[in-house]
This record gives sequence, C-alpha cells and structure tokens, in this order.
Amino acid sequence: MIDIKPIREYFNLKQEEMANILGIKRSTYASYETRDTIPIKHLNNLANSFDISIDFILGLTSLKNYPHSRKNINNDLFKVRIKALRKQYKLTQRNMANILNTSRSTWTGYEDGNKQINTLFLYDIACKYHTSIDYLLGKVDKNYLKP
Repeated sequence: MIDIKPIREYFNLKQEEMANILGIKRSTYASYETRDTIPIKHLNNLANSFDISIDFILGLTSLKNYPHSRKNINNDLFKVRIKALRKQYKLTQRNMANILNTSRSTWTGYEDGNKQINTLFLYDIACKYHTSIDYLLGKVDKNYLKP
C-alpha cells in the first residue's frame, strides 16, 4: 500500500481538508490512507495543489519539487517512456506483466495508452528501476531518480 498520510501530516491538514482539495468525499480520502490506493489523477492533483512532486509524495525523493515541472500528465510521453524503460531492461511485455503480477494484455494497454496504469504498478516500476514517476508521466523531462 502507498502511504499518503505523511503528506497530509506534513501540511498539518485534516482528512476533510485533503478531501476538499481533491474534490472527493472524506470517506474516499480516508480509504486512500487505510486500504485503497490513490489513483494517479488524484495523486497528480495532490502534487499540483502543494507544488510538490509525485516522487516526493510517495517517498521516492527528498526533493519537494523539480524545476520546470508541468501540471498535467502527458499520456503520449508516458506511452513512449514506459515502453523505452521496458526495452532498456530488455524485457518483453510478458516479462513486465509477470514482474507486476498482471496480464500481458493489461501491460499492452498501458503501453498503447488504452488503459490508465495502476498507481501501485507505477510505484513498483519506479522503485525497481530507479525511475521518477514524474518523468514517466511526462511532468518533467529529466529522470531525477536515475542512479
């Protein structure tokens, strides 16, 4: 599970306030802290609301934000970058799907842009391959987590 509670506590906000920022019910936000995974679109809204990177929210970096960061996710760049990452590590679509414990057709949907990637899958990819989520999503042009 991805833990977003530290971000709320960092900004000294109540769950209700975070829910209002995201335009969702408090109970929905509470579920993101306890059992469900926050969807990418809400994660991006959270990052934009506080001018912080998604990588910072998820504890992948201590840098709060990146220079020249864009507000919007660029799905065209995401498709290109996620495929390039897979090829960089000489993985087939089936290999990547197996690593993430999903189907090849689901992975193909991510690469083709026909399916929104699961936040946990994106987090696993970022951790395993030392890759910035902000970079993969096209919010920045540099992979700030590259070893």
